[in-house]
Amino acid sequence: MKITIVAGARPNFIKIAPIIKAIEKRQDEGANISYRLVHTGQHYDKNLSDTFFEELNIPHPNANLDVKSGSQSVQTAAIMIAFEQELLQNPCDLVLVVGDVNSTMACAIVAKKLNVKVTHVEAGIRSGDMTMPEEINRIVTDSITDYFFTTSTSAGENLLKYGAEPSAVHFVGNVMIDTLHQNLHRISLLPFGQNVNWKLETT
Repeated sequence: MKITIVAGARPNFIKIAPIIKAIEKRQDEGANISYRLVHTGQHYDKNLSDTFFEELNIPHPNANLDVKSGSQSVQTAAIMIAFEQELLQNPCDLVLVVGDVNSTMACAIVAKKLNVKVTHVEAGIRSGDMTMPEEINRIVTDSITDYFFTTSTSAGENLLKYGAEPSAVHFVGNVMIDTLHQNLHRISLLPFGQNVNWKLETT
C-alpha cells in the first residue's frame, strides 16, 4: 500500500510524527507499506515548519507545494492545484490528512476527485460554530472521508449522527499525546527541566 501523508501547518507536524513512526515500525516487520510525505507549505517560515521536522525527527518531505499565505479561498485553491499535480505524478492508494486546516480539506477534495481513498485523523470533532473556517474544513473533509480516526467517543458519535458507516470509524486516541510520550525524555534535558521531576498522568 502506498500512502501520501499531508502536512501543512504546525499542529499537523506534531500529529504526523507518531503516524510515520508507526508506519516505519510496520515496514521493519515486513509489511508491504510505503509513504510519501507532502508539505503543502501552508506554514512556510522556518520557525513554523522546518523546526518541527528537525525537533520531532520527521523525515524531510518528499515534496513541498510551497503555497504560502493568502485568503481562505486563494490558499485553498493554490493547495488544490498543486496537490492535484502531486498526486497525478505520484499515484497512491490512500491520502492521509490530519486536523482541520485548509490543507486538510483541500487535499481531501483533490484525492476524492481522483478516486483515491481518504483517511482523516482527528475526524468527527465539532464546535458547532460555523463562523470558524476550521469547522467548515472539518465538515467538508468528513463528508468525503473513507476512514475516520477519532480522538474521542464523542467525535465518533458525531460521525455516526451524520451517517458515517460504523465500520469506518476507529477510535485511536490523540496522536498529539503519542508525540508527547515520545518526547518526554527530551524535556528533562532542557535547562528549565534540570531540577523538575516530570511525570505524565495517564488514565
